[in-house]
Amino acid sequence: MTGIDTLFSLKGRTALVTGSSQGIGYALAGGLAGAGARIVLNGRDETKLARAAEKLRAAGATVDLLPFDATDHAAARAAVEDYETVEKPIDILVNNAGMQHRGPLEEFAPEDFERLMRANVSSVFNVGQACARRMIPRGEGWIVNIASVQTALARPGIAPYTASKGAVANLTKGMATDWAKHGLNVNALAPGYFETPLNAALVADPEFTAWLAKRTPQGRWGKVEELIGACVFLSSPAASFVNGVTLFVDGGVTASL
Repeated sequence: MTGIDTLFSLKGRTALVTGSSQGIGYALAGGLAGAGARIVLNGRDETKLARAAEKLRAAGATVDLLPFDATDHAAARAAVEDYETVEKPIDILVNNAGMQHRGPLEEFAPEDFERLMRANVSSVFNVGQACARRMIPRGEGWIVNIASVQTALARPGIAPYTASKGAVANLTKGMATDWAKHGLNVNALAPGYFETPLNAALVADPEFTAWLAKRTPQGRWGKVEELIGACVFLSSPAASFVNGVTLFVDGGVTASL
């Protein structure tokens, strides 16, 4: 019989979390560290990464920094290969890097559309492929791609973002289909509406917050800490036969009209 602590333990594992200097990525990095993982923080701003690392280390985490641009395929591959050569194998990847850009679809600039797709979709491919190439020969690995409630639902003004997060869910299915036979578990975590820097303007908008409270069965914004359990599950031996799934953590938004 396998104990619960063993099923959810990440001791001895190394987890790379992209876009982890703040917000959801930072919270998930801290949660994975709490489950025993060594954390590799990623982002483009080395100063912000250093501040995030300092806070996590003060809380007892073992933290490395790996600054690179996740939208740059060559940079992502080189960074992963260099880290594994010098430090340790990356056992867990959380593809969290991304962005939002709002605007009427009929006026949405093509360059903004392409920039959003690179940030939200190409980054998942770039870092996912770089890590999978190293995981496959080892016969195991866990990849968690961060999707969104917009993977399943749309709202006015964010059609390209909705398209990008739908692509993340389908890319997750494709990764699982190609890589499960090599021992990899690839799933997506889809947050609903959470209080993050990305949503700061909406959180500060009383009208939107009132609408959200009525629209969400749990009646409130989510706290980023409420994503940790799901991420640890998808990154752990407890999810050994879970592959290609998008797990919504949204307070019931996608379950209700």
